[in-house]
Amino acid sequence: MRDPYIGQMARWLVAMLAAVALLHARPLHAQGVGEAALLDPMFQQHGVLQRDQPIRIRGHAPPGREVQVSLDGHQARTRSKPAGTWELLLPALPAGGPHLLVASDGVRTQSVPDLLVGDVWLCSGQSNMELPVWRALDAESELANARAPTLRLLTVPKAASPMPVEVLAAPAQWQKVDAETLRDFSAACFYFARELQKSVDVPMGLIDASWGGSRIQAWIDPEALESEPRYRESLEVLAVYARDPLGAARRWGEAWAGWWQQRAGNAADDRPWSGSDAPDCTWRAAPAELGPWEHWNEPALAHFDGMVWFRTGFELTPEQARQEAVLELGALDETDMTWVNGVAVGGSYDPGSARRYPLPSGLLKEGRNRVVINVLDTWREGGMQGPASAYRLLLQDGSRVALGGWEYRVAPEGDSPPGVPWQSAGGVSTLHNGMIAPLGRYGLRGVLWYQGESNTGEPDQYADLLRRLSNGWRARFGSGLPVLVVQLAGYGTPASAPGESGWASLREAQRRVADADPQMALVTAVDLGDRYDIHPPNKQELGRRLARAARQLVYGEAVSAAGPVPLSASRRGDAIVVRFGDLDADLVAYGADGPVGFELCGDEVASCQYASGRIEGPEVVLRSALPVRPTRVRYGWADNPVLNLFDRAGLPVGPFEINLP
Repeated sequence: MRDPYIGQMARWLVAMLAAVALLHARPLHAQGVGEAALLDPMFQQHGVLQRDQPIRIRGHAPPGREVQVSLDGHQARTRSKPAGTWELLLPALPAGGPHLLVASDGVRTQSVPDLLVGDVWLCSGQSNMELPVWRALDAESELANARAPTLRLLTVPKAASPMPVEVLAAPAQWQKVDAETLRDFSAACFYFARELQKSVDVPMGLIDASWGGSRIQAWIDPEALESEPRYRESLEVLAVYARDPLGAARRWGEAWAGWWQQRAGNAADDRPWSGSDAPDCTWRAAPAELGPWEHWNEPALAHFDGMVWFRTGFELTPEQARQEAVLELGALDETDMTWVNGVAVGGSYDPGSARRYPLPSGLLKEGRNRVVINVLDTWREGGMQGPASAYRLLLQDGSRVALGGWEYRVAPEGDSPPGVPWQSAGGVSTLHNGMIAPLGRYGLRGVLWYQGESNTGEPDQYADLLRRLSNGWRARFGSGLPVLVVQLAGYGTPASAPGESGWASLREAQRRVADADPQMALVTAVDLGDRYDIHPPNKQELGRRLARAARQLVYGEAVSAAGPVPLSASRRGDAIVVRFGDLDADLVAYGADGPVGFELCGDEVASCQYASGRIEGPEVVLRSALPVRPTRVRYGWADNPVLNLFDRAGLPVGPFEINLP
């Protein structure tokens, strides 16, 4: 492709003349204080517009006002709706630029220079998508050589919302690539586009909308979730939360209490959240300085991940009890559900952050009051992280009541509680509402999705949720939207014997959904994992694999999308034969005479045994001493499996499970 900044003078002059015409036809006025910009914030200097499809432009203007837009000599006009929004289409443009976009409503005129036209990619997910370049492999060298004149970067500000919003929650800018702008940008997203441009020589815009620790439910359009009964109540409570947070907390507290009383291992009459001061020998005094429970010198808590209850009491005078108040809780990790006098007042997933829960008049009472907090921690340090002085009651008259003398009790092991629907990264539709909805229907070439670590405790639901995610985003951005899914990297201690794995089950859900969706490709990262770090740093190789998948799925190149895939498993005498397709040359086993990581299984859960195998062309022939007739073949079935089966292009066989006839 020719240099985008050379040989474009004719188009640039046409755009400038159009801008001058608009400026002369209508006077330029400054934007008033608090007035929405004429153009939506997605349309700004250094941005990228999607090529080869009609370009959708949107913004804000007083109701009924005519808006005129010009881009590269093309003009269109419309009138703003009663809500003060407007949207119009401009003709498709080929890759190139820079272009000048000009919009006017007769009172205001807004000009946006240096717009490129090319391919726009949305990169989303949790921390492995969010992980910035400075934390990835060879970061010092990568940043020192950060040069990509036709790549542009936009990071969507983190924002959760109970209802869809139209505009980004905080200012965000399209940026050119240099060492400063690239440092904190998604490494996986950038390395993908850099690799892809070697084959697809057009400008590319990268939109990073990711949030570490997020669950897939938070990213799904509420309309795509509402037909699933298990999320119906959550969506109803979320709608209540938008107008009445305390009312929503009370309603969810009732649902939470119902879950607790049905939870295995809990006594039917056990209600730790109640305001009762009755002595209970299961409660113990917490250290006065609080802090993570791993630091309490309690052997049972030294490496504990799970739920712990906390409670304390405080005294109020009649005058104090009549006031509204705010319950201020210092840093909690990770998830809390909080009650005052037996009434749920709030809950949040916000690891290591403070909480502030408003308390209406009538909730507090004269004399003894009780605060109870349930804290769930699933990763590293958990609990009330202190300092102790950060836990207090702030009364309406400005006075404070310290909260001390905390007691605790450890909850029995078991299922995790239902997260409050309005949790930022752990709720339902909250991140879609706050970070995807504000993108409107911005033109995209495709989506990169790297998420799942936070859903490994519920892998049986993931296939349905991934389908709902892709369907909802296609309804917004286009019905044929390609989606590239990263199959989770390995993490943790390698298994020494066959067993069950939530990570493996979730990878299988990803594989099955991608296999059934002609507009979805699966890219495995299982061999790129790190047993000690859930965030493997080699995002360059991940980017290479994602780019290869895009070349095949999106651009129609004759390459294998993501490495060998299992086509079938069959019986051949006393052996089991697995046949692979999408091979680049031959199968190869590294570091051993044959492939490792295969298992043959019966129908029972604990029936799997490792199987020895040999490579025969595109097939792997397996044998084992399984005492029952095998009915399933598994490969790489562990949180962090040891795998050695690749093709000659260096692409691994990803984990899978298939049934035998």
